[in-house]
Amino acid sequence: MDPVRGVGSVVGTVLIPMRFVWPYGGRSVFLSGSFTRWSELLPMSPVEGCPTVFQVIYRLPPGYHQYKFFVDGEWRHDEHQPYVHGQYGIVNTVLLATDPNYIPVINLDIAPGSNMDVDETFRRAVTQVQVTEGTLSEVLPRISDADVQVSRQRISAFLSMHTAYELLPESGKVVALDVDLPVKQAFHILHEQGIYMAPLWDMCKGQFVGVLSALDFVLILRELGNRGSNLTEEELETHTISAWKEGKSYLNRQNNGHGIAFSRHLIHAGPYDNLKDIAIKILQKEVSTVPIIHSSFEDGSFPQLLHLASLSGILKCICRYFRNCSSSLPILQLPICAIPVGTWVPKIGESNRRPLAVLRPSSSLASALNLLVQAQASSIPIVDDNDSLLDIYCRSDIMALAKDRAYTHINLDEMTVQQALQLGHDVCNPYEPRSQRCQMCLRSDSLHKVIERLANPGVRRIVIVEAGSKRLEGIVSLSDIFKFFLS
Repeated sequence: MDPVRGVGSVVGTVLIPMRFVWPYGGRSVFLSGSFTRWSELLPMSPVEGCPTVFQVIYRLPPGYHQYKFFVDGEWRHDEHQPYVHGQYGIVNTVLLATDPNYIPVINLDIAPGSNMDVDETFRRAVTQVQVTEGTLSEVLPRISDADVQVSRQRISAFLSMHTAYELLPESGKVVALDVDLPVKQAFHILHEQGIYMAPLWDMCKGQFVGVLSALDFVLILRELGNRGSNLTEEELETHTISAWKEGKSYLNRQNNGHGIAFSRHLIHAGPYDNLKDIAIKILQKEVSTVPIIHSSFEDGSFPQLLHLASLSGILKCICRYFRNCSSSLPILQLPICAIPVGTWVPKIGESNRRPLAVLRPSSSLASALNLLVQAQASSIPIVDDNDSLLDIYCRSDIMALAKDRAYTHINLDEMTVQQALQLGHDVCNPYEPRSQRCQMCLRSDSLHKVIERLANPGVRRIVIVEAGSKRLEGIVSLSDIFKFFLS
């Protein structure tokens, strides 16, 4: 069968090759639609290297079309693509135009008895395809600048009207560490508790004074691996967190980009602070979490640690609030590639774009730690020689080295990233499954789908890959999303 099929009997009409994708698995998958008069099932083939993704290319005339998938004997539709209610139940829709600047009027003349209801969002955000020099390329759906601005204003208004109390779970635990704990014991506790950071409590001052995180452990390991360092593993047995912070600039300071280190004070928020202010504070201070601290006394004495606020938790509130009224946010229907967010692989001729930071399985653990710090990222994609995604290496993976003092038995320059990941599998953290951390999307996936995944606990970055080959195309982080929402 010719992989590119179409209505060959149409004379004088330009047929546009349209790629249909079913990315949700199945044993046998077929495509049918208005372009086959709903009388023919077109077989779809698994994508090489990705057996859960099925595709078929079919030539369509310009205009409005409906289609569905027949998966393992059941009619299905892709809920992440534009769809409407029609006489054949819920059907996906596509609007094709030969001219990317031309959007024809959708013909809404439906057969009697139909309850077709075209979403207004679909009227504004339609999928088009154009053929350029024989190559199939996507023409991005578009909405007006006014709709984009309205969406941002509604999100900003929601965040301004809701406080940190919205983030507090009905039940849970918050772990704090005493600054008098030995450093080695502190990181062992973080690993055992399945967390990668904790606020620090100073008993003498009667207040929270800082945060100990996985990034700190990265800096400590780099210091241990420094042959000219005075720090030894034995010091970690006796040196407390406070002694380390006072004696080492690495743990409580950060580089300002000019080689000058400056101290960082505890960044926190109160339960009555609104979510917008907390999100802006996280972005401006470049931290991953902000402790929510409350005191019943005006002088701030006897503070209570209520929660650790993060962009992930705030995004979950946004998703929950707008879940049943997503049409009020038109930008949610746009594909992620149509929005100025994230970091993308530079295309040919784009010399002004910085390349994505990636690792190879054979990269040394020392280079991985350096890259995590230099790129100021929570995770780095691991790719093969074809730049296809294999896995990711996260700051939280470093905590696996705290198990049974594993860091004392390894050489950072000799251990590879692949070996380090295997070590992480051997001491798998039940609180953070790998499938939860390594989240992927396609460039055509909607912003709504991306933020739903980013709202999951433990997920801070979404890796954008090419369908089938899983070739790395870009990365979208939580901070990218909030900078776009609040800009």
